[in-house]
Amino acid sequence: MNSLVEFKGVIIALFLGALFTLVSWFFFTHTQSLLIGLVALLVTLWTNEALPLGVVSLLPIILFPIFGILDVAHVTPNYSKSIIFLFLGGFMLAIAIEKVKLHLYFSAKLLNLFPKTVLGILYALSVTSALLSSILSNTTITLMLMPIALYLSDNPKLKVRFLLATAYGASVGGILTPIGTPPNLILLGFLEDNHLPMLSFGEWIYMMLPVVSLMLLIIPWLLSLDVKDESVEGIGDKEIPVLKKNQKRLYGIIVALAIVLVANTFSKELLGFALDEKLILLSFGLLMFFPKIGFLEWDDTRSLPYEIIMLFGAGFSIAKAFSSTGLAADIAHKLAFISDMPLFWMFLFVAFFVAFSTEVTSNTALTSIAVPIFYEFAKHMSTNDGTILLMTVTVAASYAFMLPIATPPNAIIMSSRVIPIAEMAKVGFKANLIGIVVLASVAYFLWGLML
Repeated sequence: MNSLVEFKGVIIALFLGALFTLVSWFFFTHTQSLLIGLVALLVTLWTNEALPLGVVSLLPIILFPIFGILDVAHVTPNYSKSIIFLFLGGFMLAIAIEKVKLHLYFSAKLLNLFPKTVLGILYALSVTSALLSSILSNTTITLMLMPIALYLSDNPKLKVRFLLATAYGASVGGILTPIGTPPNLILLGFLEDNHLPMLSFGEWIYMMLPVVSLMLLIIPWLLSLDVKDESVEGIGDKEIPVLKKNQKRLYGIIVALAIVLVANTFSKELLGFALDEKLILLSFGLLMFFPKIGFLEWDDTRSLPYEIIMLFGAGFSIAKAFSSTGLAADIAHKLAFISDMPLFWMFLFVAFFVAFSTEVTSNTALTSIAVPIFYEFAKHMSTNDGTILLMTVTVAASYAFMLPIATPPNAIIMSSRVIPIAEMAKVGFKANLIGIVVLASVAYFLWGLML
């Protein structure tokens, strides 16, 4: 991108930030309006890439204190949240997989199970990612599958779509079980804290299966539309390589990690206690540096995507600002009109509102804000309809596909530095609309019968 285009991008972002601020003054307080304008500025800069991703993500540290949103002492801790260390551990494993070329073995094994077509490969990546993400962390699975998706083809167009299939599959499948993604657990914790009816593990899967199945049918097809005529010659044609000694050692470590993660998950369900996944991932990541065991040297960390760490810091800062300025509470008050909507249109509106709101902040953080907001409406509905409304809020928070800050899988594949944010936004906008319609339709037509 040349300097003139970058300069124009900055000017457009400043204009949109000012416009959103001025419009917001009619509905919100001065501070809240400034926050909305700053978020519009940041989102525009993330989208048009007028400034580097990491630079934009650090701007809240400067802008929020200057405009009186949050002081520095309350902004900077958001850039060192514990979730970041889960990413660090996972990225270290991903770098090791790439360094010993183990991804070539995994990709050959994976592609032997599906048709060697663009659509077949997209389904292979999406379904594999979705199923694994329903049991293990969708963050972890995206980290593990990204090297495979990245090296299946040298075609830049296919690289982008394969990476999107991996991330979108993880987000789609993450809702299938209560443990698949943090927003699910936030909802269940909220229900428990407020002494509301709880869904069992099996009931949750039963309810989510129609949504996941429909999305897995549609999303790979959507991703294939612009690339279905691209050549996949050579992909999967080679024999599965024989593992070398160091590759076998890393393969064993990855299998051990998978076993530990699964055992940890069921330990929590059966015994009531479990280790923090962040500790597990970081431990295995650091193991990559141990002599005779690991494969990395410290210089290998030069390829760590530090800009993504900054990106999450920005997302957590925005969520903190929404809460501290009272903007979240005021939004709930201004959304009171949805109480008068027919049920289907209420579900559709809520899914739309949450999915697109999640694009500018962490889905975990937004769920923490949105569930209490919409619980104010659920309290005045029947028990079943209220539960369905809160489930719609929770799933919609995971079905945001446009921007890297929206969900961990989106951020992870952006770390490949292969996907232009504009491309993710264009494809993700369509995926958002599909997810919203599918979710609202299943919520209205099926969940009421299933509860």
